[in-house]
Amino acid sequence: MLSQDLSRYVELQRTVGFKFRVQHTLLRSFVTFAEKHGDRHIQVTRVLEWATLAPSPQQRRNRLVTVRRFALVLAAEDLRHQIPSAEALGRNLLKRRIPHIYTRDEITALLQAAARLKPSDTIRPLMYETLFGLLATTGMRISEALALRLEDVTADGLVIRQTKFQKSRLLPLHDTTRDALDKYLLARRRLGTLNSMLFVSAIGAPPAYSTVIAVFLRLARSLGLRGEPGQTGPRIHDLRHTFAVRSLEQCQPDHHAVGRHIVALSTYLGHAHVTDTYWYLQATPILLRQIAAAGEALHQGAVT
Repeated sequence: MLSQDLSRYVELQRTVGFKFRVQHTLLRSFVTFAEKHGDRHIQVTRVLEWATLAPSPQQRRNRLVTVRRFALVLAAEDLRHQIPSAEALGRNLLKRRIPHIYTRDEITALLQAAARLKPSDTIRPLMYETLFGLLATTGMRISEALALRLEDVTADGLVIRQTKFQKSRLLPLHDTTRDALDKYLLARRRLGTLNSMLFVSAIGAPPAYSTVIAVFLRLARSLGLRGEPGQTGPRIHDLRHTFAVRSLEQCQPDHHAVGRHIVALSTYLGHAHVTDTYWYLQATPILLRQIAAAGEALHQGAVT
């Protein structure tokens, strides 16, 4: 019963544009747990029992709210499904993790470390150097980069196809970025694989997301950017934050120019709302100086 309900719910979510991978995994785990106890409908006690098996407060709350959304939909059809309170495990205190804004030297060191990966006589080092470089110079999501196909590389830039909410966009590339990508494409053609994915490993198959993250973490630790396993530190996703911040630093410190830049940046990053772009920004010395100068100009009446 619950398994069938889950199948219909997942199909609905994907029909309206959500990829729904993580949520599907969580809900499948809950449904398996509930059905082992003989449940045919969602029970609040069972939701809380399953949610509290997670190792951290944030993960427990994520489990709770994921099942709660599922229960809200099912209860609209059958009131025998119980809806847990969103605060059943306490109030959510959302804490924004402060992103690491990479310096130019740190990114250069990361790419050089990727280029030294073994085996040196395979495409693996160049593939990771190109992949990490592309993330740094475009700010695209890692999932978007790994989903790129050869036909997505066009004369006008990279075509990012049907990401969130089934939207596609074009990413123009800087000449230096295009030169690096062309170098990789030349090596990839020599590999002779029939796979159509842009990024492939030495065996001609695309690398798994988990493998890319593991390689990044290993390189970051080797460079002293991160501590031992289990310790926090710069993430691969922080390259996206860095792109947003560095691009804003280069914008003319004029409020009209900044307004236009934010709209363009939001489009380039593939955000549905400009407020999503603000989440990626972080104060840096350059931005703070620009803000201070703008405030001083406003105080002196020089801004209209």
